[in-house]
Amino acid sequence: MFPVELRGTRAQTLMWAHEHEVDPAALRQLRTIAQLEWVHGVRVMPDVHLGKGATVGSVIAMRDAVAPAAVGVDIGCGMEAVRTSLTAAQLPDDLLSLRSRIEAAVPVGFTAHQEPVNVRRLEAEVHGQRAAGTTLRTGWERFWKSFDGLHSGVQSLESKAHKQMGSLGGGNHFVEVCLDTEQNVWILLHSGSRNIGKELAERHMAIARALPHNQDLPDQDLAVFLSGTPEMAAYRRDLTWAQEYAARNRAVMLALVCKAVRDEFTGVDVRFDEPISCHHNYVAEEIVDGVPMLVTRKGAVRAGAGDLALIPGSMGTRSYVVRGKGNPASFQSASHGAGRRMSRNAAKKQFTVADLIAQTEGVESRKDAGVIDEIPAAYKDIDQVIDAQRELVDVVATLRQVLCVKG
Repeated sequence: MFPVELRGTRAQTLMWAHEHEVDPAALRQLRTIAQLEWVHGVRVMPDVHLGKGATVGSVIAMRDAVAPAAVGVDIGCGMEAVRTSLTAAQLPDDLLSLRSRIEAAVPVGFTAHQEPVNVRRLEAEVHGQRAAGTTLRTGWERFWKSFDGLHSGVQSLESKAHKQMGSLGGGNHFVEVCLDTEQNVWILLHSGSRNIGKELAERHMAIARALPHNQDLPDQDLAVFLSGTPEMAAYRRDLTWAQEYAARNRAVMLALVCKAVRDEFTGVDVRFDEPISCHHNYVAEEIVDGVPMLVTRKGAVRAGAGDLALIPGSMGTRSYVVRGKGNPASFQSASHGAGRRMSRNAAKKQFTVADLIAQTEGVESRKDAGVIDEIPAAYKDIDQVIDAQRELVDVVATLRQVLCVKG
């Protein structure tokens, strides 16, 4: 059944969604992207929906060029998960205490830690002498020292970036405690590069829009940088740093949540498997159709053969751990989640707190007007999204959340 080809494009555009199921504005956006002379091909995931500049759920292969909007402002946004040694039988009936402990450990929304997290001490508290993963335990001095090389406009934000390391943010970012079908307890979280990634992205987007070769574009938000130029080099430098910031942010957050879980279950030897981590807003150098390309994934994960990835649903639905099949037709990609079926404003107008309570029954979470825009009905059916990409990924584990922390 899939993929289907989107008609009326210069560069081949293959979709894992039927054209009539996609918002017309998103289709126009995809066609505009595919008209750019630097675009080799576009692949569209089943969670596709309208985005700023570039469509969410799109994978774009470009020759010697990259469009910052095809990554988005939350550079490096992605997922992290770990299976714990706990089982459903060990969880209390009331999970409010655990949610409160997680919320106390991980700042949400616009907030940050009062002081930067002591990562070395956190590592020792959570994992002892056993390594937890190279992202958490190594390279911090080199990473922070490279801040001086970033865009001059963000140099005053270094202290804020330090304090936001290990924080969640808002919107669709979350921390969840989940159960798999074998009743094992998992921790699952979604976040990105916080304010520093946004600031870097917006500055480079403004630079790109002012470049002479972008003046005749049909959409200035699709302005590109070209290989071999100082503007491209500066963007790639800052992009790489922000992607690493996002990965480290999730690793620190996961360790904070693991510590909160361990502290909640005093007297229990809680252990943690090796984490699974993946970006879904990023740029990578990859071989596409035998040619080196710059591949941007905005709301998509890499699904190369054997790659583990995480595809979440919404506050009241399932999430999936998947393994990529390496399908070249999709540029070895898969969806990053269920995808929105309505805007945040539309959800706020259509649904009530009573609707939210009903749709998140059985999940320990916020149930107030501040998160109505994240109500499950505002998202596509995650099971249909997974079914549409069965040639792209295999399901490794199916997760059902029992606790959700939102910003």
